[in-house]
Amino acid sequence: MVEMVVLSVGALDGAEDQHLMLLREVKGNRLLAVTIGGAEAASIALALQEVEVPRPLTHDLLATLIRRLQARVVRVIIHDLRDDTFYAQLDLDTEQGVQEIDCRPSDAVALATRTGAPILVSEAVLEKAAFVAPDSQQE
Repeated sequence: MVEMVVLSVGALDGAEDQHLMLLREVKGNRLLAVTIGGAEAASIALALQEVEVPRPLTHDLLATLIRRLQARVVRVIIHDLRDDTFYAQLDLDTEQGVQEIDCRPSDAVALATRTGAPILVSEAVLEKAAFVAPDSQQE
């Protein structure tokens, strides 16, 4: 597993509800681009910018529920890529042990940005879909 951070989220030109989430390796120069919806992109962007909202957004609500149920987001993992679709899971530490919860990468990352949980991507996914930014290839 390779730890990644959110580099940016933004709208795709000409696409009404398609946004791009760009992840970067913590100890490397590979990038991973994941297409996500507008609501998830906005949620991630607000969390990254530490914007206070008057009422909890869906991902704020989920983070609060997890804490109130005395669980903790241990990590999020983007573990598979099939038919141009990324698959992810939340690993929650609970009284019953670690629970693996299937979810979309965008929702997992939105929760990670709120809880401080690490974002991990499998090497297999990176081998299939990662790229190196042109300006960092010469480093």
